[in-house]
Amino acid sequence: MTLTAEDRTAITELISLHGHLVDDGELDRMHELFTADVTYDVTDMGGGSIEGLTALRDAALAMGALNPVGHHVTNIVLTELADNRVRARSKGIGINADGTSGSVTYEDTISYGDQGWRISHRKVLARRAPLGAR
Repeated sequence: MTLTAEDRTAITELISLHGHLVDDGELDRMHELFTADVTYDVTDMGGGSIEGLTALRDAALAMGALNPVGHHVTNIVLTELADNRVRARSKGIGINADGTSGSVTYEDTISYGDQGWRISHRKVLARRAPLGAR
């Protein structure tokens, strides 16, 4: 598989759309971002691994006011894999209601299927120390 410029644009927009939908509370549109059987791994942040769209929506709702008010993504790097899949690595910045912020790295596997590009696996890694220290 060779990623076209159109594929790269679609994948980048897919990753960017996440912040808009979550921040706007449009959790019923998560199917536009993720496969139905998505694995959303927030183990590094103490939340375990979330399986499926319903569980992902429920986890976001359960966090309530602890959710960031702003999810921002940047530095998207795409790597082609076999079987209509792409690895995406990006940086996330979360802004909390109290003005504090945090940084994460998103490690995504993105698959192409009947509905186009969707994230099938996301691992969220908290950035706690500079220069790669964990």
